[in-house]
Amino acid sequence: MNVETRTEYPNFVGFVYGVDLKKDLDIEIVKEIDNAINKLSVLVFKDQNIDDSEQVRFTKYFGEIEASGSKSNITKAKDRRLSTDLADVSNLDKNNKPFTKDDPRRIFNLGNRLWHTDSSFKEIPAKYSLLSARNVSKEGGNTEFADMRSAYDNLESKIKNKIDTMICEHSLIYSRQRLGFDMVKELSSEEIKNFTPVEQPLVRKNKVTNRKTIFLSSHIGKIKNWIRPDSMCFIDDLIEYATQLKFKYIHEWSKNDLIIWDNRQTMHRARAYDDLKENRDMRRTTVLGEEKLI
Repeated sequence: MNVETRTEYPNFVGFVYGVDLKKDLDIEIVKEIDNAINKLSVLVFKDQNIDDSEQVRFTKYFGEIEASGSKSNITKAKDRRLSTDLADVSNLDKNNKPFTKDDPRRIFNLGNRLWHTDSSFKEIPAKYSLLSARNVSKEGGNTEFADMRSAYDNLESKIKNKIDTMICEHSLIYSRQRLGFDMVKELSSEEIKNFTPVEQPLVRKNKVTNRKTIFLSSHIGKIKNWIRPDSMCFIDDLIEYATQLKFKYIHEWSKNDLIIWDNRQTMHRARAYDDLKENRDMRRTTVLGEEKLI
């Protein structure tokens, strides 16, 4: 196995060669991959023509899989295209046809184009995400990653001191409200309970590297003990700062790419493509976090 970095991202993003994810991996290789994730936050594996079972097997080397279901999307069980081991971040219905323009599932999924961290809205937020490109769009559809370690390191000391003890509320309701998606209109009161806000620290630390990161996401809707308008202005300013080009890697997808990223140390977002006409089949497995942060 070989992990290469690029001069423009010397400590962020690695390109992994010499690993076939269709095969069982030696435990030492798994440890090398895990160490590389902690060090670089984003790992890119090219030409990995894997199926769902192989993606699930690879994911389980790093921990328990976080089930995808009613607490992370609005797709009904009867309409699911994939098993609950995989999050379907495609634009396709169960018949593999693109969602229509006004389909609530499409509008809900547009939230993936906002800067976010996977499952920050859950009491135990996600550790790693693994996204496999089974079919990609002809144009657009890139994914951008931002290094929240470097973003924290480059903050002024007075801002670090200000945010180090801040607590924020996270919910999918907040991120979807940014798009104008009316959860009250589209969901029942019981379904809305699945998206009850949870509290997370605004700054967290990777216990392996001891580096602090800004735990940012568009799922944030309020800072504890702040009024919401002030909260949103402050969080939006932080997101704008933390996603400057110097903190970003932009990935142009090819079919059979697989990317692992560390949700403890990054934010990401998808970019636009012609989702009403093209089939973009992207399948994500997610490694469950290890503990509550509060």
